[in-house]
Amino acid sequence: MQEKDCIFCKIVRGEVPAKKVYEDDKVLAFHDINPVAPVHILIIPKKHIMGIQTLEPEDECLVGHMFYVARKIAEDLGIAPDENLNKGYRLVFNVGKDAGQSVFHLHLHLIGGREMSWPPG
Repeated sequence: MQEKDCIFCKIVRGEVPAKKVYEDDKVLAFHDINPVAPVHILIIPKKHIMGIQTLEPEDECLVGHMFYVARKIAEDLGIAPDENLNKGYRLVFNVGKDAGQSVFHLHLHLIGGREMSWPPG
């Protein structure tokens, strides 16, 4: 199920363009339009879910699939750690306005291509 006015649902439906990097029957991944790193991909479920706070038990496998897809994309884009743990990437869910969630459709940020610092934000 999708929401009529949700920008990510519009991307899923093909009504709004996006630079896609991965798609299957469950998720879509595309480049963030405001990247914070050389690699900044958003991985979204095709099903409209507002965010972590509205997940249902039946969404558990979908969220796991999002993480698996993130790993695959990181490998494909050459940012996955090697056997010596060189390189790397960060996976982020922003949950709610105070955490920086600006689009209320569940999305996983895959961020990499540069050294990350801690703490974030």
